[in-house]
Amino acid sequence: MDNKHVVRFEPVGIEIEVDEKQTVLRAAAEQGIMLMHGCKEGQCAACKSFVLDGEDIELDRYSTFALPDFEREEGFTLLCRAHVFEDVRIELLNYDEEMIRSGHPIQRAVAEVESNDPVTHDLRHLVLRLVEPEKLAYFPGQYFDITVPGTEESRSFSVANTPTADSGRLEFVIRVYPDGLFSTFLDTQLSVGDRLEVVGPFGVFTLRDGRESDLVFIGGGAGMAPILSVLRALAERGSTRNATYYYGARRKRDLCFEKELYALEATLPNFRFVPALSEPDEEDGEWTGEVGLITDVVKKYESDLAPADAYVCGPPPMVEAAMEMLTSLGSPEKHIYYDKFTTTGSS
Repeated sequence: MDNKHVVRFEPVGIEIEVDEKQTVLRAAAEQGIMLMHGCKEGQCAACKSFVLDGEDIELDRYSTFALPDFEREEGFTLLCRAHVFEDVRIELLNYDEEMIRSGHPIQRAVAEVESNDPVTHDLRHLVLRLVEPEKLAYFPGQYFDITVPGTEESRSFSVANTPTADSGRLEFVIRVYPDGLFSTFLDTQLSVGDRLEVVGPFGVFTLRDGRESDLVFIGGGAGMAPILSVLRALAERGSTRNATYYYGARRKRDLCFEKELYALEATLPNFRFVPALSEPDEEDGEWTGEVGLITDVVKKYESDLAPADAYVCGPPPMVEAAMEMLTSLGSPEKHIYYDKFTTTGSS
């Protein structure tokens, strides 16, 4: 018996085959189709779509905040949780027609730990060297899943470097959570020379080619990684686009990569880095920069973002507040690209 079924996406007219054991999102990624998504765990609603034809669809566990019961009854679904058991037709509610066909098919790779260094009290800079294959294709700002050794669990982390600089190397900036599954392993067991299984790339948090609009980046915590990747890519291209990176932290000790980011102001002629502390502490030393919530700092400097592309990455509360602020300043929703760094029960 054939356990694959055809899923047709409207209004883009793309058809893929999906195995019953796969989610629709995973099958699309394996075939190089870049669908909008975020957490892949049914928590963020970024992949919410509408079922036009077909009823035999089952969903893995998800949050009713992302898909309320009444919406599911009306025909909405989450592509990251959906398994199809017949041919279906699905309307994409959130998609980028310029990028949807441009994805790199996901690959499975083995990588060796090159370094694992703290960059703040709770952020690690993990650098991996690919072993098999020796190179991976991906877009700046995308992310990979890393399997937790000894388990069948994996965690998603955004890449901080670019494939142009070194396609055989992957850099990550990872927050260490108390008692987290991967965090504990990263903090107490992972050593240089150890090998990890990596799968990807995933995600649509990357530059849209062919646009010359201004760029506004808003980040917090480990949201540093994908934005740093995109900024490094802009530097490699010799970009002259106006770009500002607003990075929010609680205290001075929570800042990282400042030296490189300030150096980018010389490399990128129209780039500015604006860090802000929400809870500056005298114990950290004198702070002469911006103080307050990062959303308030953005409003201090920006008044009309209608022509701009905005990229937001960090914990969900920050991302949600930033998106509300951006739309209030005129930023079109279709030009706001975001990653919510949700945590899995035992991260």
